[in-house]
Amino acid sequence: MTIKERLHKLVDELSEREADDALRYIANQREDPVIAAFRNAPDDDEPLTAEDENALAEVQADRTAGVPRISYAEIMRKHGDS
Repeated sequence: MTIKERLHKLVDELSEREADDALRYIANQREDPVIAAFRNAPDDDEPLTAEDENALAEVQADRTAGVPRISYAEIMRKHGDS
């Protein structure tokens, strides 16, 4: 089943209220100039620097070593806005 077929099936199951909310959401996504700017932005083609490469290697080494990840939400809970 294609994504559009799945979407059609889901839409058929929505209440009128849910359909109205979904329609407004989709229309807003298509019309919002900020969202359009991100959607239409060119791919980042800037080459990686040596610093970028080192940071990526460090992350990969941590993952390989099993270093636990800390989510942004967890950092904010622990340290807040200070």
